[in-house]
Amino acid sequence: MSMETQTLDRTTAEPDERFASVDALAQSLQDQKYIADRGLATTLFLTLTMRKPVLLEGEAGVGKTEIAKVLADMLDTPLIRLQCYEGLDASSAIYEWDYPRQMLFLRSLEATGNLGRDDVRRDLFGEEFLLKRPLLQAIDVAHQQAPVLLIDEVDRADQELEAFLLEILSDFQVTVPELGTLRAEHVPIVILTSNRTREIHDALKRRCLYYWIDFPSFEKEYRILSTKVPEASEALATQICTFTQGLREVDLFKSPGMAETLDWAAALMALGSKDLSDEVVEETLGVILKYQEDVDKVRGDVAQRLVAEALNAKAKPTA
Repeated sequence: MSMETQTLDRTTAEPDERFASVDALAQSLQDQKYIADRGLATTLFLTLTMRKPVLLEGEAGVGKTEIAKVLADMLDTPLIRLQCYEGLDASSAIYEWDYPRQMLFLRSLEATGNLGRDDVRRDLFGEEFLLKRPLLQAIDVAHQQAPVLLIDEVDRADQELEAFLLEILSDFQVTVPELGTLRAEHVPIVILTSNRTREIHDALKRRCLYYWIDFPSFEKEYRILSTKVPEASEALATQICTFTQGLREVDLFKSPGMAETLDWAAALMALGSKDLSDEVVEETLGVILKYQEDVDKVRGDVAQRLVAEALNAKAKPTA
């Protein structure tokens, strides 16, 4: 059977007036309770304007994945997520054929005496039996506007998968041998994240904008905490941020990210804590530290020192 090619014009959506500038985008992010540095807001603005993928790297818990969720909400568009892991293959990421349904189809043809039809193979490998996985879903022509495609923790996937990503990120197209080449009508907004457990191949990086998201400064962490957990008092928010900032200066296996700070603040509020204390910190270290070696290192003298510093932090942070 000759390959049937589906060629769809690649078009870029008109810029959204709500995000006509970096400042406007930064304000929209803040309205969604996401506090972005100027550099990150600029990179995201270029991503939306140029429709060029962006690779976000940084420690776990600094807000990389959250960006894709926030952008999808801001744009009121679908969020399609490919969670990468070791052993992820192309069929799981791009497409698979629905073999059980294909077998039922063949059996129904056999029962009705139509198995010898010339067009059986064409029908058998039609879109009706195509299971679209995240990468193919992202370029589906059914989308009325560009979706957000999140390729999460790409560093966890095998290097072989990167070769399949190149076609997607270069031309936003997927080749299905039985159907032809499927191209996006609306170029998706692509966010790749990496915790840098391994280096991403240069060929993939060249197709992306790049931004490193670091642990937040004290001022930024305070702003995020106050935005996400507004019920926390100024005093408690200041103490929490002072403590977590100090934790990141300790030689830990895994320093706490912003996600852990927010979880800890929520936990302290649930416990009714108005101030940090040696006792409550000892009891809740497992909220902010995820390895027993780190808990053992912090418990005792280190925690008591950090609590004392946090309780002495009286100055209000700048907004």
